Amino acid sequence: MNPAEEALPRDACLPTPARLPLLGLLALACGAFITVLTECVVAGLLPAMSHDLRISEALVGQLTTIYAVGSMLTAIPVVKFTSHLPRRPLLLAALIGFALVNSAMAWSQSYALMMVTRFFAGVAAGLLWSLVAGYASRMVAPHQQGRAIAVAMLGTPLAMTIGIPVGTWLSQLIGWRWVFGLMSLLSLLLVAWARATLPPVPGLPPQTQGRLRDVVALPGLLPVYLVMLLAVLAHNVLYTYIAPFAALSGAQASLDRLLLLFGVASVVSIVITGALIDRWMRPLMAIGTGLFLLAALAMALWPYSSAVLVGAVLVWGLGFGGAATLIQTAVARRAGDQQDLGQSLVVVGWNLAIAGGGVVGGVLLKTAGVVMLPWSLVVLLVVTVGVVVPARRAWA
Repeated sequence: MNPAEEALPRDACLPTPARLPLLGLLALACGAFITVLTECVVAGLLPAMSHDLRISEALVGQLTTIYAVGSMLTAIPVVKFTSHLPRRPLLLAALIGFALVNSAMAWSQSYALMMVTRFFAGVAAGLLWSLVAGYASRMVAPHQQGRAIAVAMLGTPLAMTIGIPVGTWLSQLIGWRWVFGLMSLLSLLLVAWARATLPPVPGLPPQTQGRLRDVVALPGLLPVYLVMLLAVLAHNVLYTYIAPFAALSGAQASLDRLLLLFGVASVVSIVITGALIDRWMRPLMAIGTGLFLLAALAMALWPYSSAVLVGAVLVWGLGFGGAATLIQTAVARRAGDQQDLGQSLVVVGWNLAIAGGGVVGGVLLKTAGVVMLPWSLVVLLVVTVGVVVPARRAWA
């Protein structure tokens, strides 16, 4: 730890360049890529892992659940405990954590040990997600914060559209253990890249460390968190059970292409969001929520049409793809010096909404049938629009 770095004010060591520091921001994007890939790649490796470990696919699926639980339970206490530490070593520690846990997954023969390993992977993820948006926003001038966060968030849809399919394909060629091994190697390479390109950012002085209730009470933040919970819950109700819904229109065989379409549309959404967010954040949030609502309504009204499904998935990706960037930028602007703690609440709320989406969708599936899934989205998104439109201060 550099003592001089600790003595500096919060942002005194950071440049405010006219151009975005792309190498550093892309390092953050790769960190997001590794995080999402580590969390979600199990879905593509499910049959192979089930066969090799001689356990059910349902048990293998719990490796993703325990990851989310690790993030949800530890993000806030870890961020509070480490708020005084310099940010760059902390981010590097999270990346080293991914290298260790993915290595353990590559050689472990014990399901119990894998569950413990995945819990700690979730801890590393919670820490990294709490740092990424704040780090990106501190690397640039205030008027560039939205674009910087958009670049840093590009790793998320790229992991979904490229990383997971490639990981699934590689598992068929070289085995699923080598997939985890390669992710471990990528994490180590990223440590070197991040160390070389990210500027040092000091932690908070002890006297300025905030409390959760003070952060939530900051003007404009509560509507941002409420929008996040509603929109992410709506997204995951259908995304989790997209396969049985696609079967209604006979599109289940094309599910991989539907998900690819969603991912590509999400990337386009992030690019548009990054270009416009620093001037038009509130209109972008309103338009994105409106597009998502339009897609949900189309699927609710015409659930048996494959053409409508394809169009709705495209619009869904365009509407929801930039949501994470908009939400994290809003939190970064509203939370000020407490933005790492503010982002930890995003981590907790996001994972809670993911878990809630699985539960709500599962209950609807069993009680009302798959055809009712998009109607639940319509209800949630109408409420979301009702929160977004009047909350001018939240998206300023």
